[in-house]
Amino acid sequence: MRHLWSFLAGLVVAPVTWVLVTLGQDGSGRTVNRWVEIGTYSTPNLIEPAVYLGVAGVLLGLLGTLRFSPLGPLVAGLLLAAPYVGLFVAPFSVRDRVPDDLKVLGDPLPLRQPLENGTLFLIGLLLLMAVFSAQRWRRPVAAEAELTPAVTPVEHGPTLTDWPPSGAPKDPDTAPLTLAYPETPTDPLPRRTGGESPWSAPPRGAARPEGTSESR
Repeated sequence: MRHLWSFLAGLVVAPVTWVLVTLGQDGSGRTVNRWVEIGTYSTPNLIEPAVYLGVAGVLLGLLGTLRFSPLGPLVAGLLLAAPYVGLFVAPFSVRDRVPDDLKVLGDPLPLRQPLENGTLFLIGLLLLMAVFSAQRWRRPVAAEAELTPAVTPVEHGPTLTDWPPSGAPKDPDTAPLTLAYPETPTDPLPRRTGGESPWSAPPRGAARPEGTSESR
């Protein structure tokens, strides 16, 4: 259905653009020529032809940039460029088929002017180039959003904030890891008396196990 609406839009925009461009070019040309003849100017005289050209530009921009279908720019581009291409085959026949004595709101409508100066051919090529735009053939963003799942699992990797705080309580039974040498014992070693080794006999005055007697 969107291709049908785009096709109809191309059929309507092509002749409307031809008429608006004709009115704008003819009005601008006659206004500037009149300024040159009288040696002075009045810029408000350009407002009317500028409006015609502005509306034509907006219509062409909408048709060439909207992404619902490339059929509209294709049809409009062919309709606007075909008459100029016909000048290469039968220039007099094509020119005579274009009316040049029409009027719109009292203003003359020389439809041959944009045909002869090549404006229609230029606009037609611009619309044809819009058909080959890569953006036009992409799916709309809304359609892509419907194809993607609403909820996607999110994987969380460890970060610096995931480590336990430095002030967390430690396990008293677990000795902290260290790369230093083991700590030296704080208990004093037994003193050597005489010529005996401190490891040869138990310290004097130590408790003896029951059932043993001191040998003399």
